[in-house]
Amino acid sequence: MTASNVITKGVFFDLGGTLFSYRNVARETIPILLKAIEHLGLRTEFAEVKRAHNQAMFETTIAYADKSYYLHLDFFRDVFFRFVENVGGRADKALRAWYLETHRTTMIDCLELKKDCVKTLMNLKTQGVYLSIVSNIDEDMLNPLVQSAGLDAYLDDWTSSEAARSCKPHRRIFEVALKLSGLNAESVLFVGDSPEHDVLGAESLGMKTALIIDNGMEPPLQTGRDTIAPDYIIHSLNEVRQITW
Repeated sequence: MTASNVITKGVFFDLGGTLFSYRNVARETIPILLKAIEHLGLRTEFAEVKRAHNQAMFETTIAYADKSYYLHLDFFRDVFFRFVENVGGRADKALRAWYLETHRTTMIDCLELKKDCVKTLMNLKTQGVYLSIVSNIDEDMLNPLVQSAGLDAYLDDWTSSEAARSCKPHRRIFEVALKLSGLNAESVLFVGDSPEHDVLGAESLGMKTALIIDNGMEPPLQTGRDTIAPDYIIHSLNEVRQITW
């Protein structure tokens, strides 16, 4: 990571993998899938459940990759459809509804705020930096996560893909966030864990970008498409305070 001497006016953050860690997600979501398998009356080994779900995630990610906007409720519904098909089952309406609500609440509960998140936001706020979240999740997940973690005390605003009617890397969600902030793209640093969604999308509007490596964890919902190099690579949020240009 390098830094220059121009002061950053705003920092926009991704949510999952950036301010929150995904490290608990697999451990907490696999049991939900096992309960669904039990409800379907299927006998499937743990390794096969994991494989079938990974395949469903990848197939759905590819199918959604070119959509400029979608609800993540619909994305996770389609992942579940594909998963059930992959294990040879068929989900009825009641099981689908149970899964989607259980998955949503489990994700809210298991996403863990990174240890240096609050301190980083506090220090940036003290420096007068405008702080925002730009996230590809729905309102009913973003708002509870922000508020339960107390991040609303430090953020100037936060934008979900649902509110913007746009998903990263497409332009509109970034344009909505910039309009809320009143800042020019050139004065904003975007921090995220996804090369395809965060780095590529933010750079296309002229923002500087920092790719955060989440303890070596691969970011979700990547298709393997070519992307571009970020301006910075960081391994912890507290490194953001050192980035100026």
